Amino acid sequence: MKRMHAPHTTCPGCREEVYLDELVRGRCPLCGCSLEEYEEESQDVEEIIDRCDLSWLVFNYFIFKRFIEMGASPVSIMQLVSAYEDRCLKSLGLHCDYHFELEVPRTRWDLLKIKRCARCGRLFVAGGKKMVSGDLSLPGFSVSYHCPRC
Repeated sequence: MKRMHAPHTTCPGCREEVYLDELVRGRCPLCGCSLEEYEEESQDVEEIIDRCDLSWLVFNYFIFKRFIEMGASPVSIMQLVSAYEDRCLKSLGLHCDYHFELEVPRTRWDLLKIKRCARCGRLFVAGGKKMVSGDLSLPGFSVSYHCPRC
């Protein structure tokens, strides 16, 4: 039973479970692969990955929170964020388009006021869609309305 709770790891060379008290000069007793060098390298890589993932999580959280507060659909927000991530990976630092357009629910005031359609220019009161658009690389956004015919 004592052996089950002993510290152990998986050897990167032979992929076998190795107990740390069985190591011979820091090497696997089965294949001779050095475990100390591998552990140091993997910790450095894990720290870099964790930092990168943390920044993406924070960014995605604030984008998601902002659009949820506006009333946008969670599915469309996730599609926007994944498209943004894909564009960033493809561009590799080059400037690319981060334009977005999401449909949000109308407020009570939006239901009562006269609106102008952004596509055809007609005036309308009832129906239609309220759209929020902007650029993720710039602050702010613009609100537009689309009539039921467009």
